[in-house]
Amino acid sequence: MAVDPTRAAVRDDVLARLDEIAARVTAEIVAEIPAYAALAPAQLAEVDAIARWGTSRVLDLWAEGATGLAPSDLQRFRGIGAARALDGRPLPGILRAYRLAASQVVDHIEATAADRLAVGDAIALSRLWMAVVDTLTDALHDGYAAGTERAGDREGAVEHLLDDLLAGRQVAQTNLADRSRELRVVIPTRPTLLVVALSADGPTRAELAALVGQDAPLRHRDHLGVTVLDAGATRLAATHWSASWRGAMIPGDRVLDLPRSYRLATHALRHAPAHAYGDGRLLDEADALLVALLTGHPDTDRARFARLALGALTDDLVAAVEAHVATGSADAAAARLGIHPQTLRHRLRRTRELSGRDPRRTWDRLVLEVALLGRDA
Repeated sequence: MAVDPTRAAVRDDVLARLDEIAARVTAEIVAEIPAYAALAPAQLAEVDAIARWGTSRVLDLWAEGATGLAPSDLQRFRGIGAARALDGRPLPGILRAYRLAASQVVDHIEATAADRLAVGDAIALSRLWMAVVDTLTDALHDGYAAGTERAGDREGAVEHLLDDLLAGRQVAQTNLADRSRELRVVIPTRPTLLVVALSADGPTRAELAALVGQDAPLRHRDHLGVTVLDAGATRLAATHWSASWRGAMIPGDRVLDLPRSYRLATHALRHAPAHAYGDGRLLDEADALLVALLTGHPDTDRARFARLALGALTDDLVAAVEAHVATGSADAAAARLGIHPQTLRHRLRRTRELSGRDPRRTWDRLVLEVALLGRDA
């Protein structure tokens, strides 16, 4: 295949500055893709090497007038995809890295060689990059899937996904959807985090999977079972929760909330007293925040705790709770408020219905009392 001399000269100029360009590409990848920020030096060196090879290969193809990758190139990309499946790096992040690299190289050529290239040369380069990204996407997907199958470890790949989410290493929501689809799991846009303490009484992995459904991602290790649920699965899990299990369930507005929720939940499971789980109930965010507040955990939030514990209650119910906490009995609380004891008891029942808190239970009483103390703080 004949080599175009003008394109070849531009290619050679780019390759002469490849150290600078590859370093810039790697730096942008690390800055733009959270999953890459945690890579070890050896892994970053690998990213740099692949960026160099990819840039050189595409520029060679452009100089030769090719319109796409050769079969040997696709085989190499399949190998890269398989390797990423084994080391747990998210596939959407890899694809985004190649798009960033393409953008950097095209920008460099535009800035340094635009006056030497015809319009057709620029269009050919852009078309080639689009074709390369399209075909390498399929090759990476094939390799990633094959690597996961060869490892025999879809469960492990799902656990790596949860590891990334809980550590805040996830990529953008659209890319997260691609990764979830690869693993056949569902990551809700407004996820509820469920963390379960594992013990001899369970739950086993099979029991937890049955509780949350097959589409929910599941991590079952280090004495904890962890999953994220949508609204329907959340209701189902709460309904079928076993009284012998201990766990915490914390809803979030965004996937980005998961690291904080996970820290709060695991801290609560380590430090909450046994009576916090009365009648086999799940700890909620208010429970976890109270434990954080009492133990000096950095994720504590007094105002949020008070809102969660008291937010559903009207003023008359808050007054009833406050009087009951202060006096210790319905009759004394009613006398303090100047209402009939039956009215007071009715308000306490409404409190239980709206907040899930029973002022007669030791833990719920503590939650309500601390919330009352902190509501104006």
